[in-house]
Amino acid sequence: MSPRRSGAKRPRDTLARWIALTTLGAMLTLLALNALFSQLAGAWARPPLMETGLIEKIAAITRIIDSATPEQRPAIARAASDQEFSTQWLQQHAEARVPVVDDPEYSDGAVRLRQQLGRPDARVEGYEPSDWPADQPGGRYTALIELSDRSWVMFTLPARNWGLDEWERNLITLALMILSTLVVALIATRHLAAPLERFAEGARRFGVDHQAPPIPVIGPNEIRQAILAFNAMQAQLKHFLQDRTQMLAAISHDLRAPLTRMRLRGEFIEDAEQQARLFRDVDEMQTMVNSALEFFRDDARLEHATAFDLAELLHTIVDDFKDAGIEVSFEGAHRLVYLGRPIGLKRALTNLIDNTIKYASEPAVRLETGAGRVEIRILDRGPGIAPEFHEQVFAPFFRLEGSRNKHTGGVGLGLSAARATVLEHGGTLVLRNRSGGGLEARISLPLD
Repeated sequence: MSPRRSGAKRPRDTLARWIALTTLGAMLTLLALNALFSQLAGAWARPPLMETGLIEKIAAITRIIDSATPEQRPAIARAASDQEFSTQWLQQHAEARVPVVDDPEYSDGAVRLRQQLGRPDARVEGYEPSDWPADQPGGRYTALIELSDRSWVMFTLPARNWGLDEWERNLITLALMILSTLVVALIATRHLAAPLERFAEGARRFGVDHQAPPIPVIGPNEIRQAILAFNAMQAQLKHFLQDRTQMLAAISHDLRAPLTRMRLRGEFIEDAEQQARLFRDVDEMQTMVNSALEFFRDDARLEHATAFDLAELLHTIVDDFKDAGIEVSFEGAHRLVYLGRPIGLKRALTNLIDNTIKYASEPAVRLETGAGRVEIRILDRGPGIAPEFHEQVFAPFFRLEGSRNKHTGGVGLGLSAARATVLEHGGTLVLRNRSGGGLEARISLPLD
């Protein structure tokens, strides 16, 4: 069924409608600006000889002078002069002292003048200020009309800055067209860009903060539909993460009961060596369960993003290790404002630095910025990690053989948690061996 038959209403605020309205608005604005220009500037936008009513006035004066006697003509010419133009009767063409041009014919108004004069064969000449030589001052607009007795009448209009050539008038029209298009386009793009910018900002915020609120549903219909789809996806992801976290936390919690029963039953084992082995396995499993519960119930994941001083956070972490008697060097800016979750980042950075202290020596932290990103490099001098394990170590519960001893105390969740925190901030965490020995953990975070 068609929308008309089914009673469904098509959305009115759409991108297609805005594009059509933008085009129509640009055209109407151009016409309005052009009309305004013509209204305000009037005949000043054209050469004075083209002014409305001026040709008719010149033709009337010419007819009066032509019908008068030669003795009366100078007085009539003086009387016809006013502020707009001056009139002069000349017995000879040479008295006009006009410049020599290739074609003095007044092509723009000659036909109209001849019609007004009723003399199709009348000679009409027109001159513009540009016809006068550059070294000869006094350039002006001049019209010469031959009378029936071969004498002439000269009309002189002063030159003015607004007398424009045709190409100049066309240039103004083109400028008005561009201006009107830009004005309408800026208004339309502002209306369209604002919801798109909020959409992009909401998407970036969700990448950093999983608890971010939904994006406001505003803008044209297509953009609103995209925002609604994104908000639905965001809600589904949050629901999925919560369900997964609760499920895994419940499993880890339920494992405590059988571990406790195993320890109780182990008390009845008479073989001391077998009992010690069982207790070690139970303790290791208990440690893994506790670590998993801490990982899944990480309160830092519920932390909202906020602006904080990342450099100051690194200084605080380094100072905490110094208070514990461990020297960690630091290089970088003393102040760097960053939008993120400070508790989660502090835990991830502390974990990475703690690994350098456990498995290597000479721990160091470097803070660098550039190209819209901030990089945190955690360095050490030690055996490093074989390249084939650089990605594998980030898998949950994965531990290298060298770390499987009772003194390290790790269960293989530290790097997983650190990378998860960095990924939640839209960044990356990679490992690489250093030349001369040692390992580098490089965190790259985007700067909004």
